[in-house]
Amino acid sequence: MDVVGRRQRGWTRRTVCALAGVVLLLVVVSGCRWPRDVGTTLDDVRGGVLRVGVSEAPPWTRVADDGTVTGAEARLVQRLAERLDARVEWYPGSESTLMAALKDRVLDLVVGGLDAKAPWTEQAALTRPYVTMRTVVAVPDGVAAPSDLAGVRVAAPAGTAEIAALRGEDAVPVPVPDVTGREGLPVVVGQWRLAELGLRDGGHHLAKHDHVWAVPLGENGWQVEVERFLLGLSHGEVEDLLADAEREEAAA
Repeated sequence: MDVVGRRQRGWTRRTVCALAGVVLLLVVVSGCRWPRDVGTTLDDVRGGVLRVGVSEAPPWTRVADDGTVTGAEARLVQRLAERLDARVEWYPGSESTLMAALKDRVLDLVVGGLDAKAPWTEQAALTRPYVTMRTVVAVPDGVAAPSDLAGVRVAAPAGTAEIAALRGEDAVPVPVPDVTGREGLPVVVGQWRLAELGLRDGGHHLAKHDHVWAVPLGENGWQVEVERFLLGLSHGEVEDLLADAEREEAAA
């Protein structure tokens, strides 16, 4: 066989091998559905049961003595369940206990005012932040917003991190059982309470929280479904739910 014939046969073999590789790749790709779950969380939840771990974090979540769960995120979980034609089962507990259960896929979801900085990335997958909320120093009508908090008396809920945050700003904390807007001095509140209490933002923000939910690691399809639901919410919608939760707690 001449050189040309050998080359043509070599090209033919290479061509056949390349085509076989392409066909194999197409078969593999066509058999994949992305994103996929390592387990079957999304399929199990849809039309079934949504097992939700919940930690106490008012007004995001509240757990009554009888196990009833309320709060802004409780309502959102119910909406997600309705979207998936699922029934919610609540499992109250501490964050550490719930995250361990999530890692073992005993739970499908954990909520409770979680922050994107939560130290659970080895045990859970955190969704993308769906809302950012700030803790602000607010003032009522007739009270001037201070340009500097140093030496300024500011009311804040007793026994909270806000007391320490005010001290860090050299303000003078005035602990109160609950902020009502009638204190007659600057107060510390979540920004969602401004309209409800008739306050305005005084320009000093003590904290910012990017809120997330937690799902099992590797459950990509389930995480995409949860994130699609959360990212469809507006900031104002979440603020309204938080304000409603505050009012319900006050009336209880």
